[in-house]
Amino acid sequence: MSAVPPNPAVQTVRLTVSQAVVRFLQAQFSERDGVRRPFFGGVFGIFGHGNVAGVGQALLEAEEGALGDGWTPPARVPYMTGRNEQAMVHAAVGYARQQDRLQTLAVTASVGPGSSNMLTGAALATINRIPVLLLPSDVFATRVASPVLQELEQPYGYDVSVNDAFRPLSKFFDRVWRPEQLPSALLGAMRVLTDPAETGAATICLPEDLQAEAWEFPVELFRERTWRIARPVPEQIAVDEAAALIRTAKAPLVVAGGGVVYSHATEALKAFVEATGIPVGQSQAGKGAIRYDHPLSLGAIGSTGTTGANEIAAEADVVIGVGTRYSDFTTASRTAFQNPDVRFVNVNVAAIDAVKHAGVPVQADAKVALEALTAALADFSTPDAYRERAARLNREWDEVVDSFFHSGIGERTGLLAQAEVIGAVDEVAEDRDVVVCAAGSLPGDLHCMWRSRDPKQYHVEYGYSCMGYEIPGGIGVALAAPDRDVFVTVGDGSYLMMPTELVTAVQEGVKLIVVLLQNHGFASIGALSEQHGSQRYGTKYRRRTAEGRLEGDKLPVDLAANAASLGVRAVRVGTRKELVEALQEAKASSESTVVHVETDLYSEAPDGGGWWDVPVSEVSHLESTRTARTWYEGKKQAQRPLL
Repeated sequence: MSAVPPNPAVQTVRLTVSQAVVRFLQAQFSERDGVRRPFFGGVFGIFGHGNVAGVGQALLEAEEGALGDGWTPPARVPYMTGRNEQAMVHAAVGYARQQDRLQTLAVTASVGPGSSNMLTGAALATINRIPVLLLPSDVFATRVASPVLQELEQPYGYDVSVNDAFRPLSKFFDRVWRPEQLPSALLGAMRVLTDPAETGAATICLPEDLQAEAWEFPVELFRERTWRIARPVPEQIAVDEAAALIRTAKAPLVVAGGGVVYSHATEALKAFVEATGIPVGQSQAGKGAIRYDHPLSLGAIGSTGTTGANEIAAEADVVIGVGTRYSDFTTASRTAFQNPDVRFVNVNVAAIDAVKHAGVPVQADAKVALEALTAALADFSTPDAYRERAARLNREWDEVVDSFFHSGIGERTGLLAQAEVIGAVDEVAEDRDVVVCAAGSLPGDLHCMWRSRDPKQYHVEYGYSCMGYEIPGGIGVALAAPDRDVFVTVGDGSYLMMPTELVTAVQEGVKLIVVLLQNHGFASIGALSEQHGSQRYGTKYRRRTAEGRLEGDKLPVDLAANAASLGVRAVRVGTRKELVEALQEAKASSESTVVHVETDLYSEAPDGGGWWDVPVSEVSHLESTRTARTWYEGKKQAQRPLL
């Protein structure tokens, strides 16, 4: 049955559903603080039989300007080809995060495995609260030939498809069965994508036959639309209550999260802490909210925190969380805050975070709320001795970091320590350059040691900590910030998950400096396994022995050769001096470079005293596991039942 057109009195244009989607994307803008920008910076896609003749045709038509009705696109939304559907979503996340969630990319994939490959990316976007628009192709709306190729046929419901798996992973989900449903789906997705509190993956499933179906769409749908990104203002009573609690504090502490960076509240945070003398610990997403060398900056907090941040956190009587969701790494699995009388003030645009730990909620934009609290606390300041203690702890940790950056382990053993590699990158990177990471032991080491000098210099995906994010995420960052060099730090395990996106970087002319640490295994999980009594089982890349165990020789893989085969410049280095020189050359180059360095699998980072709750087997025949269980039970004693 054909779709019924709308009221003929309404001005319309006849387009396919896919053409309408592309035209809509070109007309969307965001605005905050008077700055207006196109909301969609492009569309990543891989075409198959689900979308090649639908969204693919529409993108081709838009690129060639073959619109026919004289419509002029308000903004250009270029198409980019990815090599892996999950990676395309990662690139969109990297792009949107670098743009402080004020712009994003759309991602389209074919029906079946192409679309379901995006599920991991959808989860990552939603967990990190980063807006991305996903356009997975779906099975025939008409069911004219069901079951079609790659269709999941369920006997209990013929309207079920693999795309239903996106429902729990998305902040918005809709399946457009008829053209009439498209306008409300698009507007609903934009509502979520531009919501600073409830954003994440917005998924609109497009059946493959519907993509090519034409309808008389209202012209109004394609008029320029500006979505204003709100700065919710706190209620005065909430500010007064929070300020009253802070005034009672003898040992207050700020925990800065990603919301500080996304809301451009870093200057407001600096003014607040300088006026009040309250030191700052930073979550993974909040790293860079205040410069590493500011005297009131305690650096990273929690499981991978600094000694100073964790020392102050243990004593803190009032904790002011700003833009943080208090993940287990930030709270050291709820062992960080040991003062029995500790109270919380939570400044957050999201209601779910504002009420955590039974805190005094200040539900508002971080920048506006910090300015209000600074004014309300004009008569409050911590003692000079407290400020001086924070500055001393900052200096002491910086000395520790410097000793790890220049440990000389590589010279003595022939294999650089991971900390030495980070130190070399830190030395070469300029203030506006960006370091990207996501998984393994690197995020923890970067969190406690990287010297952030700019709010956008540190880009570690640690909400989902997804292996393989690094290179595509770096592409997204580079697309969003072509004036910054992007250093992608990645271990061999994570590199092998998604190296193919180096081809995408070459195709798009995107420059990455990939620092590839080859330690022949999973360093992070290996150390965790050993600590928890499992003897690094299954965490090394080894041949199988005659006895059937994966404990033989190292695998003869050549990741530098692999990178070179994908079209980038590959350089092998062995010493810290060679590494620094290679990184400097890479910065001077206009092309992407992979710097391959062999590292010590067993090297360690400085211990800031944090803990992470990873359960150990309660019973075991292994002495190593029994010993680890005793240690684990001791650590559990420090956990607090924060609400």
